[in-house]
Amino acid sequence: MKTLELGRLGEQTAAEALEAKGYRIVQHNYHCRYGEIDLIAEQGEMVIFVEVKLRKNDRFSLAREAVGPAKRQKLRLAAASWLAEREDERPARFDVVEVYTQDGRIIHIENAFE
Repeated sequence: MKTLELGRLGEQTAAEALEAKGYRIVQHNYHCRYGEIDLIAEQGEMVIFVEVKLRKNDRFSLAREAVGPAKRQKLRLAAASWLAEREDERPARFDVVEVYTQDGRIIHIENAFE
């Protein structure tokens, strides 16, 4: 499977897991000048910006470790852009969803960073 296809598979798996927990997915793959947000969801009055990380396993590192300071800053800027475009003033947070294909684990980390 190609990288793009794997990424889409991870995002779809994460979206299904979030929906099963009661989240409503409002957008897949939001793009702006600052970067991309994999998933944007709602839960109650909260807007959740979700970074999805797909890995075969965690043998060498946890998938969440790929969301370093530079990536977090890009996500913050992209989220601010999304909120500004919609004049949306609801509270927001950033989550990370790890998807491991080897054993099928899905780990949802709420409030992964500020």
